[in-house]
Amino acid sequence: MKTLIIDSATNVLYTALCFDDNIIYESYVPGKHDHASVILVEVDKACKKGNIELLQIDRVIVGVGPGSYTGVRMAVAVGKMIATLEESIELYTISTLYLMASGFEGTVLSRIDARRGNVFGAIFDMDNNKIVVDEALVEQLQLEQNFHTSVVTENEYKVNPIVVMTNAKKVVEPRTLVPNYLRQTEAERNCNV
Repeated sequence: MKTLIIDSATNVLYTALCFDDNIIYESYVPGKHDHASVILVEVDKACKKGNIELLQIDRVIVGVGPGSYTGVRMAVAVGKMIATLEESIELYTISTLYLMASGFEGTVLSRIDARRGNVFGAIFDMDNNKIVVDEALVEQLQLEQNFHTSVVTENEYKVNPIVVMTNAKKVVEPRTLVPNYLRQTEAERNCNV
């Protein structure tokens, strides 16, 4: 099975192409609000490295957030586009926080800066594949009070594509997929005041 994995919700654009359990292409492209300029370039590089056409992909796994509002939407939009190009291409999702923790062992605190002392965070027991603390928008200090053996952030993490592929959830209707924002945008919050 040919699997493309894309996550753009953090400061690092992650892309991987796997043929079954073999990692053919993997990249971590650091950026600051500029993933839109390279996301399709990375998908193209992955396909070229695998010597396949885009429509030969069997499934796409996208990180659905939480994270940067615009960043989250990019990977989801690209995944939805690819899945609707060819009926046989399946769309799957993975939590960005889980994706970030997937390359580690132990009890991993995964966090993305949400400003003003807050983070999008969760804690995962990666050895037993369990959620210790559910994803939430929470004060960083409050999250850190929970037991954990390591911390991964939006700037530095290691993905295990095999773990991601094993834990991804299939999307029944790709056109209806909505990212996991975990909070309203600033404009939405200001309108509700």
